[in-house]
Amino acid sequence: MKKNRVKKISVTSIFNRREVLGFLGGTAAVSFIGCWRGQSALGEPPDRSSQTPTQRAIAQTPTCVVKPQQTEGPYFVDAKLNRSDIRSDPSNGAIKPGIPLRLVFRVSGIDGRSCTPLRGATVDVWHCDALGVYSDVRDFNGDTQGHKFLRGYQLTDANGTAEFVTIYPGWYPGRTVHIHFKIRTDSASGRGSEFTSQLYFDDALTDRVHAQSPYAAKGQRTRRNDGDGIFQDGGEELMLQLTQDAQGYTGTFDIGLQIV
Repeated sequence: MKKNRVKKISVTSIFNRREVLGFLGGTAAVSFIGCWRGQSALGEPPDRSSQTPTQRAIAQTPTCVVKPQQTEGPYFVDAKLNRSDIRSDPSNGAIKPGIPLRLVFRVSGIDGRSCTPLRGATVDVWHCDALGVYSDVRDFNGDTQGHKFLRGYQLTDANGTAEFVTIYPGWYPGRTVHIHFKIRTDSASGRGSEFTSQLYFDDALTDRVHAQSPYAAKGQRTRRNDGDGIFQDGGEELMLQLTQDAQGYTGTFDIGLQIV
């Protein structure tokens, strides 16, 4: 029986925007890139005072820079849970406590130098709870197999958007605070492409969040961003910028995909 093939993308370096334009023009591979909206290829706001309407429209087209792929880690489970709110455990209905986090992915497809919304991509998210525990695994924290809290996927809509409701992650020994994500295209056929990486948080904000219950019960974390070996391999490009509201925090992450 022939096995389905899924292309895995390996992005090993971060390019500046001038290099990326050449990269986009010549590559025949699949690349995931974060979208920088409303900037010129050199990163400076374009001068639109003498431009025609067509030139202004082109100038407003987002340019893109490569985002680094990072390790999947040992805790990915293809749970196939199509849900936006991933806080509950389907096995017993329990809701994981923690500061609410609304996580928004805006996924774009790359056509030449323009980014357009990519519909139908599968975005998986998984991370530990407020006390550093992953679901559906057996490790130093114990055995959570059969439980699937803080796991789920969404398909991007016509705007290329996939949204999740989760909690701000806790910590566990050896790692800074992070969220795992995976983006897959055409996953039903098994011939699509996938990209796996991680999202990170500002250390000062994490300190404030983790001083609250239930995080504080875990004690002071032992690893920050600058001491995390995985973060050092491109983590600055994967920082999740958050805004606070009455419920908790919202973070939006732009990332693009080119398939030639």
